[in-house]
Amino acid sequence: MFRTDVQNLVPAGTRPPRALPRRCDVAVIGGGMSGMATALRLQADGLSTVVFEAHGHAGGCAGYYRHRGFSFDVGATTLVDFAPGGVGAELLDATGLTGLDGHDLPGYVAWLPDRTVTLHRDPARWHAERLRALGDTRAHRRFWAGLDHLAHVFWSASRAGIRLPVRTPADALHDLRAVGLRHWPLARHLNRTLGDELRRHGLRGQDSLVALLGMLVEDTVHSAVDRAPLINAALGVTIRGAGLSRHRGGMHGFWRRLVAHYRSLGGDLRTGCRVEQVTGRAGAFAVHTPRGTVTAATVVSAVPAQLTAALAPPEVAAGLGPYLRRDEPDLGGAVVVFLGVPEDEVAEHEFTHHQLLHDYARPLGEGNNMFVSVSGPGDLDSAPPGHRAVMISTHTELGDWAGLSEADYAVRKEEIGRRLIGYARRAYPRLGERAVVCQVGTPRSYQRFTGRPGGAVGGVRQTPANTNQHALGHRSALPGFWLVGDSTWPGLGTVACVLGSRIVADGVRRDTAAVAR
Repeated sequence: MFRTDVQNLVPAGTRPPRALPRRCDVAVIGGGMSGMATALRLQADGLSTVVFEAHGHAGGCAGYYRHRGFSFDVGATTLVDFAPGGVGAELLDATGLTGLDGHDLPGYVAWLPDRTVTLHRDPARWHAERLRALGDTRAHRRFWAGLDHLAHVFWSASRAGIRLPVRTPADALHDLRAVGLRHWPLARHLNRTLGDELRRHGLRGQDSLVALLGMLVEDTVHSAVDRAPLINAALGVTIRGAGLSRHRGGMHGFWRRLVAHYRSLGGDLRTGCRVEQVTGRAGAFAVHTPRGTVTAATVVSAVPAQLTAALAPPEVAAGLGPYLRRDEPDLGGAVVVFLGVPEDEVAEHEFTHHQLLHDYARPLGEGNNMFVSVSGPGDLDSAPPGHRAVMISTHTELGDWAGLSEADYAVRKEEIGRRLIGYARRAYPRLGERAVVCQVGTPRSYQRFTGRPGGAVGGVRQTPANTNQHALGHRSALPGFWLVGDSTWPGLGTVACVLGSRIVADGVRRDTAAVAR
């Protein structure tokens, strides 16, 4: 049933690759969300950029693969906060990118062991639903009111381009303006966790509430209730209210549009071109690839910190060392089942996205907390007529996949694939019975196709000790060499990567202007 890992199905071209340019203003390593968004911003601002992507196409862990007429999302399945005024919308406005062919999702359904909860996009409907399904006491209302207030303040601050960690007085002044003087006392919550807040209201023992919150924070800040920083968790819990949308054709459709716009501005995306080493200094970096060397005034690394340390100049690697040692225990992976199915197997629900928890007593991950995403009806860019693309994802421990023999690996992959489909049948009882495509991606798949060490995805599991003021910053120890992506603040997810691209692009512009003066 589960034949192979996901495939890189980009057809090999018959023409020789174009010669690399000899020089550019900014070289960007990695063509995922953070790298492409950073390059797009700088290219739109008049700087010449080259993006080096080792894979056959842009996207990274927000990418896609295509097989037998289906287009499957390999990581992110939705765009977050791309509505007017949002973090994603600011990227579009800043770069002149229009014409995204997406539709807003009304929300999704969370399937708990003993109830369902509909997470409506509409705030009033979500407010009523959570009280109905999870408890309507004074403690519940106070808890939700506090969480909503934190989310409102810090979503607004994110959209205003808040910068963390604070490294300079200019950063502090900028953040004070972004948060607002009257909201600055909320910074006292930086060292508190979501579990602390639940205990403060006497709600930590409520299985249904804690389980739903745990599912949400695992997916958004890659953490657990008692470890997730309260402010970050508040943003994660409300991310659906910030607005989810799905592009026609899924992430393939989105990347097709974004890359076309980047190239129309004169941007240079080099796929299948792995960076082997970066040498030099600000104003005269040399980016070495198998196809040749490009000289760049500035380098932005949008690949994981472990990969950055391996290819960057020694000063950068030395500066990253303490963060890599600190964060290694908090790396995690993912398993995704990709199904191409007849439409009648998934056509019975209004909502196309579902999150399922199988057992309150078991730890999250390994299928106990999984997300099911289904392409929309009539989306022929995602699936052939009469069919839909389905992605089922769950978190997994990297250590469980390390050192397996090929035979043991095949057995483990088969077992978890069947488990995920079986659990998903609570929402779609006939799912996968007549699958046209049925494949499983594992940490080995992510390591093979994205180069991520051990197949780690999504950044570190966030805690008060490794995020916000303690996060890996965007400026490296070497002037002119920048970091962006899920290794840096604010961490995992498309909206975080887009926000990081804004911070880095602003910094590169300031540095470029200072040199020009």
